[in-house]
Amino acid sequence: MKLFRWLKHRLAHKLEHFSSDKLKTFLKENGLAFVVIFLMWEVVEDLVFPIIFVFLGNNIHPAFYAGAPASILLCFHWLAIPFLWGAWLKIKGKKDD
Repeated sequence: MKLFRWLKHRLAHKLEHFSSDKLKTFLKENGLAFVVIFLMWEVVEDLVFPIIFVFLGNNIHPAFYAGAPASILLCFHWLAIPFLWGAWLKIKGKKDD
C-alpha cells in the first residue's frame, strides 16, 4: 500500500503541472517564445529533415531515401522541444520554476 500511495502522490504532483491555472500562467509569461520554438521545430522536422535525407540519397547512398518519409512520420517533439526550451531559458537567463 505504501508503494501505491507513493505512486499516487507522484502522479498527482506531475499532473498538477498541467492544471489550467499553471498552463495559463506559463503561456502568459512565455507564450510567444514557446510558440516560436514549437513552430520552428515543426518546420525543421517536416521540411528540413526530408530535404537532407533526399540530398543524402542523391549524393551518398540510395538507402537514405527511406529517411525522408520516416522523418515526416516519426515525431521527436517529446525530445526536441524540452531540449530547445531549456536552451532558450539558458540563453535568456531565466530560471525555470
